[in-house]
Amino acid sequence: MKIIDAHNHPYHCYNLRAILDNMAQYNIDCTWLLSWECPPDEIDPSYTQVMPIVDSIYPIPHTLLRSYKERAIDLGIGDKFVLGYAPDPRHPKAIDWLESAIKTDGVKVCGEVKLRMMYDNPDAIRMWRYAGEHGLPVIVHLDYEFPRGVKYPRPNYWYGGGIEAFERTLRACPGTNFMGHAPGFWAHISGDDKYDKEAYPKGPVLPGGKIVQMLRQYPNLYCDISAGSGHNALSRDLEFTRSFLIEFQDRVVYSRDYFDNKHQELLNSLGLPEDVLAKIYAGNALRLIHEA
Repeated sequence: MKIIDAHNHPYHCYNLRAILDNMAQYNIDCTWLLSWECPPDEIDPSYTQVMPIVDSIYPIPHTLLRSYKERAIDLGIGDKFVLGYAPDPRHPKAIDWLESAIKTDGVKVCGEVKLRMMYDNPDAIRMWRYAGEHGLPVIVHLDYEFPRGVKYPRPNYWYGGGIEAFERTLRACPGTNFMGHAPGFWAHISGDDKYDKEAYPKGPVLPGGKIVQMLRQYPNLYCDISAGSGHNALSRDLEFTRSFLIEFQDRVVYSRDYFDNKHQELLNSLGLPEDVLAKIYAGNALRLIHEA
């Protein structure tokens, strides 16, 4: 079965050789390598120790991803990577930069978007619509504001403005496909009130989860299951998860945001039909970038 990791980055000390070896270890055919171009003052300092050392103000610049892709092409394995790039839409040249990356570097994904702004900011809406017009799905990171017990450099690190701002974004950009990701998205799998109190809520999934409602209402919403947030959400209530994945089998995308194998282990433990697994592991990702 073909497997695509639709969310990862060259970080955590994983150079090109280490990423390729890790992909081979877990039978991953292709990885979407995503940028994270965020202003320095919006980055949680705890990320510093896991980010690559690059000559850039951004933690994961597009230029780094381009170098991985170019070296893979030189090795004759260019198909191992799909490039994602998301400039900060608040910058006046953002759409020009994205256009250049599409034309010059073959970028097929707009992501990862992880910024301290409302995702329905008018400048952002303009860029999301541009991405949709050019067939790029947009991967967004959502995080709520939690007390961290510190005052400086910031008391918290929220991103995106919450599920309401994201829903307004989906409504404003019906021609653009979005992939929801991170704690502020996945906490809404349940209808409880934990989403703005706990980053990784535990316990049974209660009816009325906002994600379920939005998937039924907005055909341009997809779920990026990567990182601890996606794994935690799908691990809370396995009976619910199996039903969820079957109902939304066309809208869930396998992804890791790290280099372990816990997402595959979870998916493979659920007894899902082979055709459902095939969609989650690769079919939906290929369709999102128009390769299916």
